[in-house]
Amino acid sequence: MNMANKPSIAKGTRDFSPIEMAKRNYIFDVIRNAYTLHGFQQIETPAIETLQTLMGKYGEEGDKLLFKILNSGDYLSKIDDSELAKRDPLHLAAKICEKGLRYDLTVPFARYVVMHREELQLPFKRYQVQPVWRADRPQKGRYREFYQFDGDIVGSDSLLNEVELMLIVDDVFSRFNVRVQIKINNRKILSGIAEVIGEAENIVDITVAIDKLDKIGLDGVNAELERNGLSKESIEKLQPIISLTGTNEEKLQVISEVLKDSEIGIKGIEETKYILSRLESVGLKNEIQLDLTLARGLNYYTGAIFEVKALDVQIGSITGGGRYDNLTGIFGMPGLSGVGISFGVDRIYDVLSALNAYPQETTSGTQLLFINLGETEIGQCIPIARKCREAGIRTEIYPDSAKMKKQMSYANSKQIPFVAIIGENEMAQGKLTLKNMTSGEQELITPQALLEEVLDAFK
Repeated sequence: MNMANKPSIAKGTRDFSPIEMAKRNYIFDVIRNAYTLHGFQQIETPAIETLQTLMGKYGEEGDKLLFKILNSGDYLSKIDDSELAKRDPLHLAAKICEKGLRYDLTVPFARYVVMHREELQLPFKRYQVQPVWRADRPQKGRYREFYQFDGDIVGSDSLLNEVELMLIVDDVFSRFNVRVQIKINNRKILSGIAEVIGEAENIVDITVAIDKLDKIGLDGVNAELERNGLSKESIEKLQPIISLTGTNEEKLQVISEVLKDSEIGIKGIEETKYILSRLESVGLKNEIQLDLTLARGLNYYTGAIFEVKALDVQIGSITGGGRYDNLTGIFGMPGLSGVGISFGVDRIYDVLSALNAYPQETTSGTQLLFINLGETEIGQCIPIARKCREAGIRTEIYPDSAKMKKQMSYANSKQIPFVAIIGENEMAQGKLTLKNMTSGEQELITPQALLEEVLDAFK
């Protein structure tokens, strides 16, 4: 093979091997199952959306990271030489590209809701698992093609929806046997803090600085706040909030005191209290913690915000989400509130791999292999193999009558636990030899006994 023509894949993309797919499918199945148990329904949207749908929805940075698709046919026909000479990529792209690859699942979902508003029963509970594409600089854990697994409830302001999503998160990670901490905050509390200290426009800087408390310490945070132009007295007022500790109740008490003059802040506290008390009455398996440094997607979320951290693996947030007031406003249909979460399936994959937490059966393939000793013998194997499959046993017949050693090493490399052999001797007695590849034992038994024994082994 000529090395110069060696095939490769696009930067920031991956192939998934059979074993990786088995593990990924396990992750998808657990999450899908949890959504379904809560009455969510699955939708899919196209990989390709019009640029009209995508542009201007993710800020300037997002527009740059959109993969745009060249129009088919003679896409330069309507462009004159002077435009080409200017070499302005954005201007040209607008003329020669009408479509792009989706950047997330939220904007396509908003478009879907607006287009199908008439046939949707509100509240509409949807989940969606599909790849998204970003022309980002690939690095460890960041890909140009990756999957998102979102669930949203739109068309209801009830905080029971927030409670329900937290129950789903708790359920999913309990099934994965992964210990997590669920962090919760509220955009209204953050707005209240900014309002009270008179720094409403600096809310993002404030939360970004506070978020570094673990890394740079209190003095570091205060220095950064000062660099961001906060006044001494604003920083003074922030102190009880930055160094907030204690139980969720204790934190809420301190915050209530700080925010007693902020209407929006008090509303945020009430919402948070409601969500936490409902979850307490159910009793979550994982800890839920009020964390005022949590500030995801601030230009987007308007109420509760959540994030999930794995406790036993060093990795960023593995699930996140929150409440937004205006999902469909970008498409001219204001006033539709919703709340959603997104599971970071790639990161969850890494966490489960690090903890070796995949159940044995998710990664196991074929359970029984019939050895091929020739045409006549295979004639006996095919109907028995079919009966095995009807009984739910994952069964293969080796396609070539190769050397026995080669067929056995095939079984070993695929980790197939049982091998069935039908040779002349077996045919004469209407039986077969069943070999247990783990123990090495073999026995001469009837096809019916084979069925029972193999099924029994996987109970």
